[in-house]
Amino acid sequence: MSRVGDKIKQTRINAGITQKTLAKKLGVAEKFINEVEMGKRILNEALIEKIAKVLNTDLNDVNMVVTDEDLKKEREIVKKVYEPKKSEAAPKGETDEVWNQAFGSVLKNVPIYDYSMTKTSGYKEMVLHSNKIEGHSVDKVFYLKIENDDMAGFRITEGDLAFCHSIKDIENNSICLIELNDSRIIRQVKKLDSSKVLLISNKGSVKTETANVKDIKLIGKLDRLEIVL
Repeated sequence: MSRVGDKIKQTRINAGITQKTLAKKLGVAEKFINEVEMGKRILNEALIEKIAKVLNTDLNDVNMVVTDEDLKKEREIVKKVYEPKKSEAAPKGETDEVWNQAFGSVLKNVPIYDYSMTKTSGYKEMVLHSNKIEGHSVDKVFYLKIENDDMAGFRITEGDLAFCHSIKDIENNSICLIELNDSRIIRQVKKLDSSKVLLISNKGSVKTETANVKDIKLIGKLDRLEIVL
């Protein structure tokens, strides 16, 4: 067991939380938590912070980032699985590809889009498990760079990053990127009945607009906001 895994396991036990409960709160499989505690998984800082929040404790007293020694051990384990036999050694130029495949199931680059969903300004690494990121299919998640202060009253301001997932059906009171009258905007969507919704914005004062469901195209639901200071 690694120092990181041991610390997480001990903190979890002290908090009276099972692996299953912790996994559910993090949106990952119970097997993933077990592998973390056994030192078989590498964690990025984002997931470490999320674990600390769920366990309501400070994990900064231990170096949670993988050390050179930890990484060396991890690579030795992976090497045994991926290293070809001498008789079938991979060409020199394929070495990096082997390592990419070895760790590709752990982290995934999630694109950062503008409202048009056609331009990317970068990527953020997220933990991938069972082809899902935070409980959503990997092909449905993305980051959205906020382009204005229309939702400042919701603490969503220009330049912030929102983690989102694609949706097709309206979820009542959710905050979404939608397309209306050939414009893409972020609004809180509240169902009025089966055919109409109330669109709410707040740029210092609350504004509402009624729209027909058939006139709205849902792009994605905002799940989490990363505020830029």
